[in-house]
Amino acid sequence: RYCNFRMHLDGSDKKVAAFANKLSLEMEEAANSVLFFELDLGMLPKALQKVVLTKKSFESYGYFFSRILLRSRYKLSEKEERLMNLLALPSGTMWEQGVSRVVSSLTVLYRKEKIPIAKAFKLISDLSLKERHALHKQCMEKLWTVSEFAESEINAIYTTKKISDDLRKYPKPYSATALSHQTSEKEIDALVKTVRAAFPTAHRFYALKKKLLGLKKLTYADRAAKIGTLKQKMTFHESIEIVRSAFYELGERYGTIFDTFLTEERIDVYPKTGKLGGAYCSHGIGTPTLVFLNHVDTVGSLVTLAHEMGHAVHSELSKSQSVLYQDYSIAVAEVASTLFESIVFEKVLQKLSPQEQAIALHDRINDSIATIFRQIACFSYELAMHTAIRERGALSKDEMATMHNTYMQEYLGSSVKMEKSDGAFFIDWPHIRYSFYVYSYAYGQLISHGLYARFKKDRGYFKKIEKFLSAGGSKSPRDIFKETGIDVADSAFFKEGLQDIEKELDRLEKLTKKFKFT
Repeated sequence: RYCNFRMHLDGSDKKVAAFANKLSLEMEEAANSVLFFELDLGMLPKALQKVVLTKKSFESYGYFFSRILLRSRYKLSEKEERLMNLLALPSGTMWEQGVSRVVSSLTVLYRKEKIPIAKAFKLISDLSLKERHALHKQCMEKLWTVSEFAESEINAIYTTKKISDDLRKYPKPYSATALSHQTSEKEIDALVKTVRAAFPTAHRFYALKKKLLGLKKLTYADRAAKIGTLKQKMTFHESIEIVRSAFYELGERYGTIFDTFLTEERIDVYPKTGKLGGAYCSHGIGTPTLVFLNHVDTVGSLVTLAHEMGHAVHSELSKSQSVLYQDYSIAVAEVASTLFESIVFEKVLQKLSPQEQAIALHDRINDSIATIFRQIACFSYELAMHTAIRERGALSKDEMATMHNTYMQEYLGSSVKMEKSDGAFFIDWPHIRYSFYVYSYAYGQLISHGLYARFKKDRGYFKKIEKFLSAGGSKSPRDIFKETGIDVADSAFFKEGLQDIEKELDRLEKLTKKFKFT
């Protein structure tokens, strides 16, 4: 964990990166030394299993043990499990790191200056039409120069996954992810089917964006383009006051948690040379929860602070659980963050002019479209690649690029025209290497939309939300959310969240009628 922080604060530190790899192998060997424990528990006779699951004195271990029994169905022998653990680094992680390093070394020309491709991608959405398209084209061309490496990497990672799944007898390419995330294949299938059926919502958004930008057609470079710039600045100190106010309104414990992060200096705030971009919250058993930001005095940075502090609150309240249950499922990780973000966002809107409200609301919906619809399109794309590689042995880079465009076009709709070169985006999309991780973004965001809709109708509903925030990983996501009065296995609930986005679109359409944005 310490090595990761060091690398994120200074990406050029190759010494600490090498040390991190060495530590990873040592940790795998340490984990292997206690591997027998779970394997032996998974093979307990049925009569003993029943005792552990029903006896009152074992009650606190019930969910922990039931998870072991579920995983045991797909476990190999101890020697095989040791080997699989040790091979994870060279057969996956090191491939990903290799492509990441090669891509991060690429540069493009921007206003007569060579800049890293990562910086260029962040600039694109804020540029004028001409500069946006020109820089996007350069980025795609540069990515394609390392397409051979990415082709080999993806084929290797996906083939390794196939070998593992075949040995463990997982029925579907995403079965292992469903098990790991404590969800079910049925829940994932229902989510994907429901969101894909709602793709017309995304089509409607891009049709409106096309109109607001005064374009006959959008391109892939335009999908995240802004309709305007918020002139209002938000210093970190101003952001603190808004977030603090929102948190204390929810309850003193939330405001106190936020104040503690400030007074104990648990937030790394400003960007600097060599520091990783983006933002995240890091938590662990027996170690302090920490927040990593790159605050640049914008409304977007304020919303990011609220988002990451949502993760922090979830992590801190989960510490009320025993060490077995303090870590929560990845499937629910984005629920708390987007919920607190929504609560703070409404406070931010009150401080903006009507035109700025339209700009801010557009950006928020744009993020929701990317988090829900684009990620489900990505899930379908990833599944198609896994299926093809399993059937045919490998895919060429051209096939990967073509498939990327096919699945992205489905959610973008007819308002967006994709070019063949846009297919190169698969090279720099890390999530397609993470075995269907992407569905969790849509899953979490839609649950958050549903919880927030109920909270807006009845602020007392937050008492039920507190049960989720304090539950950690003590139950399955489905059982945790049942206590808040919702059933995440029911597609009707996800439709509710999608309808909330439709309402935000209605609101945006009304706001934008009064102003010109081109």
